[in-house]
Amino acid sequence: MATTEVTYTAKGIAFTPKGAEKVHEFLAAQPAESAAEAGLRVGVRGGGCSGFQYQLAFDNQRDGDVIFEQEGLKILVDAQSLPYVDGSAIDYVESLQGAGFQVNNPNVVAACGCGSSFKVADEEEVSAV
Repeated sequence: MATTEVTYTAKGIAFTPKGAEKVHEFLAAQPAESAAEAGLRVGVRGGGCSGFQYQLAFDNQRDGDVIFEQEGLKILVDAQSLPYVDGSAIDYVESLQGAGFQVNNPNVVAACGCGSSFKVADEEEVSAV
């Protein structure tokens, strides 16, 4: 059986000004040692009524992560999630429903009514954990 090497060039993931501001605020409240190594992890997992759900958490770098840096901040993405979130902008939104980080993802073709899950165009061709 022959193997094929696939090379993927990422567009990247960025923060909006408000998203970057809120990440800086959170990290400033952490001990200096852990804040220096931490970043915002953006992941995708199967689930929800539309197929995939975002997982956002502050975390340290892991083996195999792709790292995007902006304004002294790190965005950490595992290799399996990257194709689903590549090109996204991480924002922080305050609304009547609450406040939190929001992923503005150009790859989404459909989302559920509550906004907690999404579907991408090539969902059948690629599988996320």
